[in-house]
Amino acid sequence: MSENQNTEWKESWRDEYLKWVCGFANAQGGRIYIGKSDGGTIVGVSDSKSLMEDIPNKIQTTLGIIADVNLHCRQGY
Repeated sequence: MSENQNTEWKESWRDEYLKWVCGFANAQGGRIYIGKSDGGTIVGVSDSKSLMEDIPNKIQTTLGIIADVNLHCRQGY
């Protein structure tokens, strides 16, 4: 899978990515993968438990929408 207009890879979460979420919500939808470099290498995240709580709350509070947020685990990460 590669990046395209509906798929974006980010090494870590930044609140500025809420713009991407808004854009996806206003278009055909999309997915942001946190913990993956622009080259497609999995880099992982340091605190997935916190992100799983923070990201959906920020999306709902800031944008007023509910988004699916899922954790994908790979062995060694």
